[in-house]
This record gives sequence, structure tokens and C-alpha cells, in this order.
Amino acid sequence: MTTYRPLAKLAAALAGAAVLSASLSVQAREIAVSTVLSDAFPWGQAAEKWAELVEERTEGRITMRVYPNSQLVNGDQTREFSAMRSGLIDAAVGSTINWSPQVPELNLFSLPFFLPDEAAVDAVTGGEAGEKIFAAIESRDVIPLGWGENGFRQLSNSRGAIDEPQDLEDLKIRVVGSPLFQDTFTALGADPTQMSWADAKPALTTGAVDGQENPLSVFDVARIDQVGQEHLTLWNYMNDPLIFAVNRRVWESLDEGDQAILREAAVEAGEWEMSMTREEESERLAAIQERGVTVTELSDAQYQAFVEATAGVHDEWVPKIGEEIVEAARAAIESR
Repeated sequence: MTTYRPLAKLAAALAGAAVLSASLSVQAREIAVSTVLSDAFPWGQAAEKWAELVEERTEGRITMRVYPNSQLVNGDQTREFSAMRSGLIDAAVGSTINWSPQVPELNLFSLPFFLPDEAAVDAVTGGEAGEKIFAAIESRDVIPLGWGENGFRQLSNSRGAIDEPQDLEDLKIRVVGSPLFQDTFTALGADPTQMSWADAKPALTTGAVDGQENPLSVFDVARIDQVGQEHLTLWNYMNDPLIFAVNRRVWESLDEGDQAILREAAVEAGEWEMSMTREEESERLAAIQERGVTVTELSDAQYQAFVEATAGVHDEWVPKIGEEIVEAARAAIESR
């Protein structure tokens, strides 16, 4: 009988290895992360940083695979939140603008000329208003984990310098699929034209639209000046925070330790990306000017003219966003 003991030991060892392998494969996890922009942009780099930190801190048990350019929603960036909410997307680093059709509270950041500077943005996201917005997102089965930043959005066009509302009269301006953007540019006398970012550059190239609005990082990296956008107005009319978030079912399938890792990594990646984005602003602006773009900076009086021209937009949209959230944000801005 002893002749068969080595074979029995071998069989037992193989069975044990199979059990261990199966256990490891069950523990290993891949999470699909959606972003609108690739890692050529700070936005995409934020998602990659999140993935890098999570994989490192879980020792490879969790891999976050980033899908840029809205691949998971066939290029339609405004569908990203609803796809994550339904579970078609596991996680995302998304724009408050793109998610606002499904989460009206996010329109707070798109109120024209509401956030005067970066300190105001930080005060809002880090205070009571930010907590209320995160609660609104979570009520829709998406778990928000941290903030990032796409930055203040500036205005460019192919026609001429813009330093007063009248200069926008009848200009076709590409905007994202948000009714608030439509209302803002209509109030300024422009002709807002909704289209995805994938369609925007061809439209600018052919002259189908005259202008667009985006942060300096997007203008610079995408070389928007090469498609006829020779005039840039720095008007800081709104800011676009980014949000790191996970589908609720995916989140609840993780143990508390891994949840903590995802949250901490999201916060760290967001802080890293915000710092980088802000530090690079002056360098990007200089590079844009060196390429021959005419840059217009508004005086206080010129800025105030735009504020007054869009006051009616605030009257219409504050109730849609929520009076309590807007008032909490105003208080945070005033006390910064």
C-alpha cells in the first residue's frame, strides 16, 4: 500500500494548488473606469493616477482599467452617469457638467459667473454645499469618493476679440448637452450649438461653429488654435469640478478595507491632479499666446457686464438646483 503514497501526496498537492489558484482568481477584480479625455489631459491623468494607487495598495488584487474618450458610452459623454448608475459602467472620473442632466444639483458649478476664483471652488466643494451634492449623487445609486478639477472654462472664437456681451451676438458657440449652457449663451445673444467633443473640432475646422468654451488645458493640449480659434477671452464664467465615483453595487461588493483604499486613492489622485492643473495654468497660457492667439482679459467693469447679462439665468436655475445648496455655496464663498 505504501507504494501509492507519493502519488497520493502529489494528487493532494495539485488539489491544494487548484484551490489556492481558484481562491486567488476569485479575489482578483477588474473595475472599468470611464473618462471623457485621455491621459494627454489632466482629466485622464487623474483617472490613471487613481488606478495606479489602487493597484499598488491592493497589491494587484484590484485593477482599475481606464477607458478614455467616452468609449463605454459610444462617445456620448452625457450618458456616462446614467450608464454608471445602471451598472453598465463600474466607475468614472466624470465632469459635473456631463452628469448634471441626471443630477440637477451639479448645475451649481455651471451657474454663470457664480464662482469667482479657485478659493471659492475649494470652499464650496469642501463645505456644506459639497456634502449636499455628494448626498444627491449617492441617492442615485452612485457613490462619490473625491473631487478633481477640469478648471475654469474660457471662451474662444474665430471672429474677433470678445470683451462685452454684444460681441457674442449671433455667434455659433459649441456647448455640451446641458440646458443651462443653452440658456447662458442665449442670454448673451449667441447661438449655442450642442454637440459632443468628438464632433466639435471638425465643426470648428469647417466653420460650422464659430467658437467654443473649455479650460486652458483642453485648449492647449487639443491645439484648438489650429482649427481657427485665434481669439481667447479669459472670463472664468464657470468651473468644472471632476468627481471620482463608483456604481453602488460595485461599491457594496467590496469589503470595508478595499472601500477605504478606493476612497483614499480617489482623494489623493484628485488633490494631485488639482494641484498640477492649477500650477500649469500660467505656463499653458504663455504657450497659447506664443502660438499667436490673441488673449483678452476682462476688466472688473467688463466682467460685471457679463454678470448682469446673465442674471436672469440665475433666477431661472437656482430653484432647479435647490435653494439650500445655492445658499450654502454662497455662504462658503463669502467666508473664504
